[in-house]
Amino acid sequence: MIGSLRGRLISRRPDNVIVEVNGVGYHVNVPLNILSNLPEEGSNVFLHIYTHVREDALQLYGFSTEDEKKIFTTLLGITGIGPRMALNILSGISHNDFIQAIEKEDVALLCRIPGLGKKTAHRLILELREKLPAAEKPKDRLFEDTLSALVNLGYKKAIAQESLEIAYKKGFNTIESLLKESLKYLTKGVDENKGGIAL
Repeated sequence: MIGSLRGRLISRRPDNVIVEVNGVGYHVNVPLNILSNLPEEGSNVFLHIYTHVREDALQLYGFSTEDEKKIFTTLLGITGIGPRMALNILSGISHNDFIQAIEKEDVALLCRIPGLGKKTAHRLILELREKLPAAEKPKDRLFEDTLSALVNLGYKKAIAQESLEIAYKKGFNTIESLLKESLKYLTKGVDENKGGIAL
């Protein structure tokens, strides 16, 4: 089973990408909302992969984070939801908003996802409440202001956020110190062990 891919992004379409690893191009189905976080074609990329095996096909599904992948695989355990519907759910709402909608039993928000009706929304809430990872707490103003500064310096938001998360968790609590620490990671590239997008 393929658990992750790190390679060169060859092409990107609304619902899939091709990642070349050691000369082999892998066709990977992805949620629509992660495309904006992917680098330009020709750049290096890292994706968490779920391998779906059927009698007549082997399909790869790619995600930016382990949480997205966990939500996808958890959705597959619900009766009546296959890979296409699970991918559609993650394309129609961010994974954190989805978790919050389940936690708050927000049927109206879930029903905004194309193809998802009230009956299915209620079933999702009933079956997923205890199975999903906890929603991320909103970051404070300091985090958002520092992230904005990094983006204004020309760094891609996804990469800047990853390095800022590392600095934030170390306890730096001023914009100046967070910027300085984040830039250390951005100038040398995000550590591959963090599972980030290679620079």
